[in-house]
Amino acid sequence: MIEILWNLGAFIIALGILVAVHEYGHFWVARRNGVRVERFSIGFGKPIWRKTGRDGTEYVVAMIPLGGYVKMLDGRVDEVPPELADQAFNNKSVWARMAIVVAGPMANFLFAVFAFWLMFMIGVPSVKPVVRDVIAESPAALGGVTPGMEITAVNGNQVLTWEEVNFSLIGRIGADQTTIKVQDNNGREQQLTLPLERWRFDPDSESPITALGLVPEGPVPTLTLEQVLAGGAGEQSGLQPGDTLYSANGEILRDWSQFVALVQSSPGEPVELVVRRAGQSLDLMLTPALLETDDKAIGYVGVAPSVTPVDERYRFELAYGPVRALWEGAERTWELTVLTFSMIGKLLTGIVSVDNLSGPISIAKGAGASADFGLVYFLSFMALVSVNLGIINLLPLPVLDGGHLLFYAVEAITGRPVPEKIQELGFRIGAALLILLMGLALFNDIGRL
Repeated sequence: MIEILWNLGAFIIALGILVAVHEYGHFWVARRNGVRVERFSIGFGKPIWRKTGRDGTEYVVAMIPLGGYVKMLDGRVDEVPPELADQAFNNKSVWARMAIVVAGPMANFLFAVFAFWLMFMIGVPSVKPVVRDVIAESPAALGGVTPGMEITAVNGNQVLTWEEVNFSLIGRIGADQTTIKVQDNNGREQQLTLPLERWRFDPDSESPITALGLVPEGPVPTLTLEQVLAGGAGEQSGLQPGDTLYSANGEILRDWSQFVALVQSSPGEPVELVVRRAGQSLDLMLTPALLETDDKAIGYVGVAPSVTPVDERYRFELAYGPVRALWEGAERTWELTVLTFSMIGKLLTGIVSVDNLSGPISIAKGAGASADFGLVYFLSFMALVSVNLGIINLLPLPVLDGGHLLFYAVEAITGRPVPEKIQELGFRIGAALLILLMGLALFNDIGRL
């Protein structure tokens, strides 16, 4: 329950900030173009706070924190007094209307730059992309990657951290191959080509890095248990926090991954365990519970290991001065924007499954998880969502900013507005498509619970 409330709180804070930024973009440019703004609302429904400013605008915080709006004086929906006609949105030039509409998404992109700038100014705890191990017969192994190599570039993009490696690899979904530049222990650099024909991964359960066959240098799980889930198969067998796993079915356990593989392959089958507790050996019988996934059933016991910290040789803080941080923030925002448009294209062409769409539940969980790790990770999360919010609003659906821009672009070219009947039809189609996408995303969210 506490986790749900934490995720919800982080979600409301993040969404409230991003909606405020988006709507302020519309508000600021509208005011600069002489448009009268009657209401600036964060949220929908019944107001829980309101105040009328000296500028005549009513500022509102409403009950439902899932969006917001800026209500401008508009002769198409209001009766405009003659003396205020020049302040009506619909009486402004088509270029002014386009500027007002596009200002919302642009504000989201600028906020992403700001969030990344602040993140890089504070400093991001990072790990060098050094390979600890390579899974046999994986794309990485077939491409010639060996343990100890440090990845310095992916597909021509310089990388300094595993996060940047992950980011660059996502963009290669659907490609036949990717190139990486690596440096060995002797400082020699070489470029390797990794085949991607068999590269498949579920983004809900694994990362592109591990799916590629790379085991990063990082925190290493031990065979000592840190947590045992109450009521889980592990607790029912007698396992306790602090126990050290020694052997399973008579075979001495070398590492945590060996134990995980055995458990996942043994749903409902008894496993003979030997554990060390307080200097003594204990014999336990563990029967993994059955966990259904999308395409198979695996064993699950509800335990988590303690981990050894990352070797100090591979840890560093990624931080820049004000000017360089601004440049890096702008570059990261641009790369994220290009990647998102690319993923939308792959979604439309079927290269990426619609099962990967995420809705408010996944966003809330992401907000809570990033807030758990600290301010820099929460800033990174908000920058990511802000870019996506800006891009979604630029899609040419009539109910979104992009749809309005499309109509105004037609007006700018033809010299006359798009007929109201066509606009109304477009709004209905756009609303139906948007509801369909939101429903699909919410369905995916529920399936991930």
